[in-house]
Formats: sequence, structure tokens, C-alpha cells
Amino acid sequence: MFAIRNLLGGIFAITMGTAALAEWPVGGPVTEIRPLSRADVVVLRTQAALTRAEDARLAAIASLAEARPTLRPVYMVRYPVTISQNPTLRPVMRTNYIPDTRWDFVSGSDSWTRAALASLRSHGSRMEETVPRDIDAWCPAYTENPPHLRRAFWVGMMSALAKHESTYRPTAVGGGDLWYGLLQIYPDTARRYGCRATTGEELKDPEDNLSCAIRIMNVTVPRDNAIAIRDSRWRGVAADWGPMTHRSKIAEMSAWTRRQEYCVSRRSIRPQARPIVQATLSSMSDDS
Repeated sequence: MFAIRNLLGGIFAITMGTAALAEWPVGGPVTEIRPLSRADVVVLRTQAALTRAEDARLAAIASLAEARPTLRPVYMVRYPVTISQNPTLRPVMRTNYIPDTRWDFVSGSDSWTRAALASLRSHGSRMEETVPRDIDAWCPAYTENPPHLRRAFWVGMMSALAKHESTYRPTAVGGGDLWYGLLQIYPDTARRYGCRATTGEELKDPEDNLSCAIRIMNVTVPRDNAIAIRDSRWRGVAADWGPMTHRSKIAEMSAWTRRQEYCVSRRSIRPQARPIVQATLSSMSDDS
């Protein structure tokens, strides 16, 4: 019985195999998979490189989007910016006027002048706003001058004072090691007025010395409304600088400042109109 069953199974298997072979294509089985050629490898590598590049581009765009600042809501934009394509006003030109001074012949003194002008624009601004009572003796054009020419006068006046204080020597020391620098400043006075230079060595720096002098004058000149006036005592610049208490030195210094272009009064530079002359024709003849 077992043998008969095996025999029938074999016959059935042969029959099914024959039927399957009858349906098999002549050229063999057809599949979608074939061995890779070198050309296929090149194509696949190119496609992979393009895919990686695209992924990198998308990642970069995403990171930029995260880094970009968040737009403010409209209610937070308090002052919208208006950009004018055709502005009607031109920017105001900054005045860069460098005045003549008495120390111009000294090497490096140009930086002294510029430092003094800068100090007058900052912590010495009250000086240019003040019209001293004795200004006509020092600078007749001062009252009508614009701010930059007023500052020019104060720098010129200090350069004239430096002649008598230190003969333009930044390292000068006088009074038995009491006064230092261009304008001979006492260190204790510098400290009381809040100067940056507070020691003798620091006051030998010409720019710091002038800056300190302007800090002192910015108090005394507006307070007394004077440059060098004596009533019950010496006032203005003369309250702290000895040469300003000598009449002859005051006359010498003020004579120099009066001659400078920033102290010479200027009238209108427009040419004066010529008088209109009307000719009258006479009707009388020579025989009459």
C-alpha cells in the first residue's frame, strides 16, 4: 500500500512538471533584475550625489529660516522707517576750522590746537556761550561770531597765555615744583576741578594740560563773566593764571588776539551797489 502511494505521488509530480514546462517561455524566465553594468554604477552614483546635494540645500534653507529674526507685529513697530529716494536736504557740513595760534611754530602743536578745540566742544561748551564783559578789548568780533570762531578765540587766547606761562614748553615746571605744563597748572587744582591729569607728570602732557585748563576756565569765565577784570579781586581767567594779573601782559596778549582773523570784525562781503546817476538832458542850445 505504501509503495502504491509513492508510485502515484511520483506520477502526479511528473505530470505537474510536464505541464509547467509546457507553459515556460522559450527564451527562459523573464525577470526585472539583471546584473549591474559599469554604466549602471555611474548612473546610480550620480543620482546619489544629486540627492545628497538637494538634501544639503534643503537643510541650509531650513537653518536660515531658523536664524532669520522674527518679524515684529505691527503694533510693536512704533516708528515706521520712511526711506526717501530723493532727499531735499543735504547733510550739514561739519566745520573744521583750525585757527592760527601763537604756538604754531612749535613742532607737534597742531595736535594741541585740535585737542583744545575738542575740549571746548565737549566740557568747555559754556565758554563759547559766554560773552565776557571785557571781550571787546580781546576780540571785537567775538559777539557776532559763530560758535566755531568763538572757540578759535579761546584757543588763541590760551596760546598767548602759554607764552608767558611756559614759553610753549609742555614739560615746564615752575614755582618750585608746584605748577606743571603748558599753562602751569597746580595738581591740587586739577584734582578739585575733576581733570583727567591730576599729577605733575600727567600735566606735562600738552593735550591733557589744555583740557584741564579749559575745564577750569569753563567754571571761572561764566561765573565772573570776564577774562581778566579786577574789582574786589581778579576775575575770570585771571583768577587762576598769574600773567592775567599784569596789565602789561594783558595788553600784550589782547593786542595779539585782536589782530587774528577770527577777532577782526567783518561787515558784509557783498559788493556795495553803485549810486544810481541819472543824466539830465538840457534843451538849451549853445547860442542861448
